[in-house]
Amino acid sequence: MFSLVEKRRYYFIFSGVIIGLGLLAMIVSAISTGSPLLLGVDFRSGTRFEVQFEQPVTEDAVAQVFAQSGYAGVSIIAIQGEGLQNAWQARTPFMAAEEAQAIESRLNEMSPLLPGTTEVQSVSPSVGAEVTRAAIVAVIVAALAVLFYIMFVFRQVPHPFRYGACAVIAMLHDLMIIFGFAAITGMLLGWEVDALFLTAVLTIAGFSLQDTIIIFDRVRENIPKRPFEKFEKLVNRSVLEVIHRSLATQMNAMFILVAILVFGGASIKPFVAVLFVGMLSGQYSSIFTAAPLLVAWEKKELPLVK
Repeated sequence: MFSLVEKRRYYFIFSGVIIGLGLLAMIVSAISTGSPLLLGVDFRSGTRFEVQFEQPVTEDAVAQVFAQSGYAGVSIIAIQGEGLQNAWQARTPFMAAEEAQAIESRLNEMSPLLPGTTEVQSVSPSVGAEVTRAAIVAVIVAALAVLFYIMFVFRQVPHPFRYGACAVIAMLHDLMIIFGFAAITGMLLGWEVDALFLTAVLTIAGFSLQDTIIIFDRVRENIPKRPFEKFEKLVNRSVLEVIHRSLATQMNAMFILVAILVFGGASIKPFVAVLFVGMLSGQYSSIFTAAPLLVAWEKKELPLVK
């Protein structure tokens, strides 16, 4: 029987390298922008302008309009994507609707704006802080709920806490992957983290946990059936028995996401890309992180767990 969990050290090293690169990207983003991720106005107070001009304009020309309105040093980036030409995004401190309308008019005077392409979004400081707290609380509550749920459901097998802890660690592994991905795309493509990103985070957490629980549930079924089989071999058998089901479920969804990425609009591509990377990571972590970690814990291979 082919052994997947036997090479678990290589899986852990691979995951560590990927997460390390993501952390490095977040550090670079924090140094350059003041935040590990390029936060949108949903997560911090401010006003975001997205405009598209009929004719090419320079970044300096856009910045000068904001500077003349008393907003020097505004963050301005070019928006890239299909059908987006001469498009710019500017983020400023929070401003009233009347003031935002006045700046929009000045931009239009500088160079005509394409009709129907301008978007201005403002979030007050209190709303931005509340959204940030809600995002953190949602992830923590989800992790704790899953931990206690698995401990209860797996209470008849030895060490049920380990199953819950490994599932949560695999979920956190996936979240770290998409945080690193968001940091990289924020620096390279200007993709901001907004409320849709939070939706993607919770969706990915659900898919990751679903896959992990499917594998652990088969381990639970096989323990009484094969009481004398070594735990490592039993876990490996369980993974191989359900891997086709896991792959079929995830691949169907990922094919749809690829189609949306290719043919969908530019506005939803950041959300779909995060979902795709997260589901890919969730598929990997269930098989190559959660199950091998459970075996390593049982064999006392973890440095902090004896």
